[in-house]
Amino acid sequence: AMYDAKLAGKNSYVVFKHSETGQALKQKTEMVDNLKNAIQKGHITAFFQPKINALTEDIIGFEALVRWVDPEIGLINPGHFIPLAEETGLINEIGEFVTKYACEMLVQWQKKFGLSLSCSINLSAVQLLDSKLPEKLENIVNSSGIHPHFIDFEITETINLDDIPNLVSLLNEIVEIGCTLSIDDFGTGHSSLDYVKRIPAKYIKIDQSFVKNIGLNPEDEAILDATINIAKRLNRELVAEGVETLEIKEWLDNKSCLIQQGYFFFRPLPQDQVENLLTNQIADTINIIGHHN
Repeated sequence: AMYDAKLAGKNSYVVFKHSETGQALKQKTEMVDNLKNAIQKGHITAFFQPKINALTEDIIGFEALVRWVDPEIGLINPGHFIPLAEETGLINEIGEFVTKYACEMLVQWQKKFGLSLSCSINLSAVQLLDSKLPEKLENIVNSSGIHPHFIDFEITETINLDDIPNLVSLLNEIVEIGCTLSIDDFGTGHSSLDYVKRIPAKYIKIDQSFVKNIGLNPEDEAILDATINIAKRLNRELVAEGVETLEIKEWLDNKSCLIQQGYFFFRPLPQDQVENLLTNQIADTINIIGHHN
């Protein structure tokens, strides 16, 4: 109840329900212990989903996505542990780890492949309750040696600006570090123009629930059209996620939405597979240059 009350913001209360005792509570407690253990033993990692320049089909950056790889069970669905991590506050530790790991990987890949790659990292609503978050992120980014403008922080559009005290000024502090911001899941939450106007985001990420319905649902296509126009008018760059078919890619290409990610290109991948991809991309580029010469 205490954690739920904290999540709900200041000056709120939650009544403890006895139904939480017994078996359900025992399972939850075990899961929390397992999660703490996984963090300590380094079983929490990040996979990277490539972002693509749709014109050249080159990888221009990534989104870092937290993964729990258990030595015995294998990959544990984030849907099973992220809500628990948020409820217990462990998401703060996980979020900092993912930021650090993503920054370190990016430095490594930029040096190794000579590419100006960027990376997006998700921020949880729970992390945004911490007024010291910009300072923590600045320390992580600076100590990694990455230039801050290659790091983008994503906040989901389902976060209500009024639920988190001083959210807009906190986000402005993050931008002052030199990092960029994205509004994720655009079109599903509080997507008033006021939201887009008040948050200093460089990118608007169209929610994949709309993208997947291209060619299937004219209403979703109309919402997409409107979103693209809003982004252009407000000088925001568009990113489409959930691109799963050639038809979807071509529709987005025609609308000049040129940063795309999704299973049509690549699934989220561990570090070694990302390096294989980048090696191939460099080799292809050298072959093309050689052929033209």
